[in-house]
Amino acid sequence: MDFKLNNEQEEIKRAVRDFCAKEFTPELALEYDQKEDFPLGLYKKAAQLGFTSMRIPQEYDGQGYGVLEDCLVVEEMCRVDPGLGVAISLGNLMIPDLLLKHGNEEQKKKYILPLARGEKLAAAAFTEPEHGSDITRMDSTAKKEGTEWIINGAKEFITNAPIADTFIILCQSDPHAQPPHRGQTIFLAEKGMCGLEATKLHGKMGIKPCVTGSLAMSDLKVPEENIVGELGKGFYYTLELFDGTRITVAAQAVGMAQGAYERALVYAKTRKQFGQPIINYQGIGFKLAEMAIKIESARLMMYKAAWLYDKEKPNPIATSMAKAYAGKVAMEVTDEAIQIFGGYGYLADYHVERFHRCAKITEIYEGTSEIQKLTIANYLIKQP
Repeated sequence: MDFKLNNEQEEIKRAVRDFCAKEFTPELALEYDQKEDFPLGLYKKAAQLGFTSMRIPQEYDGQGYGVLEDCLVVEEMCRVDPGLGVAISLGNLMIPDLLLKHGNEEQKKKYILPLARGEKLAAAAFTEPEHGSDITRMDSTAKKEGTEWIINGAKEFITNAPIADTFIILCQSDPHAQPPHRGQTIFLAEKGMCGLEATKLHGKMGIKPCVTGSLAMSDLKVPEENIVGELGKGFYYTLELFDGTRITVAAQAVGMAQGAYERALVYAKTRKQFGQPIINYQGIGFKLAEMAIKIESARLMMYKAAWLYDKEKPNPIATSMAKAYAGKVAMEVTDEAIQIFGGYGYLADYHVERFHRCAKITEIYEGTSEIQKLTIANYLIKQP
């Protein structure tokens, strides 16, 4: 298996890098980190260049590429700035992927097209206050009344919830199903529907431009045609979704690690102590060598998971390994970058502290590192 990028993929990396170098200025990055606002203007610019619709087919106004090309975009954006990179890469979160596989043609045209063009934003509501990573249990319920479904419940830590136009919501549609996850269904909802209310969460540790919120459903009425796929298959569709989106989280982690490493490397070559650049001291040089080794390893694991997803079939083990390891590397590398900067690394103006704060989320969302290890361990148990 050869992971050498082809010319087209290299050109994608260059195009994204040029865009970010121009648009993701240090001053803007600090501003959005402090304001905790979504960078809508930047998102629309990125969408016009196709960077937010890499995995969407051309017939729905996307670029027609795979997960690997999408990961190249995400990695480059998070390399330049982790907060802006994550926010922009998650603007049409999950909905196109879900509808392309399980939606009908009417749903695809209605919802995917505006998301591909950057005209609307998306949110995927799975996590609940009492259950976190355990999506086998849903307190949010959907009850059929005539030709409508009435949804009640709450979702927590939902990316884009306060700003999204389109939502997918995982609910318990059959309260008697055993085990419960066999009675879960995914519904489409839209901003402005009566009974759907989003509240913005403030004070996050990192990825502050990526707006997060709580979602409350109080007798939310959705028409029957807003069911995605088959009734009772929502749990399985969600696991399938995570096989792809967890790879892009690994790409976020690799990009954050790379960005912090590059800043630390430049600093170590220019910062002098006791008459010479600090990179000449083994204590610093070895740190940078270890950082480079870890980043390269994490990148190859991420590329492999994406390649398998695109060329063969989704591989949950490769995906979980890539996400768990890349998240760990992002935390370790960004921490070492701060150490190399010393006291300056603790200041916002030198940026590496922001990379560290943002890196932590890659060990938490889309399934914690512990959930990834549980997936891997369960696979090992089943092996001969």
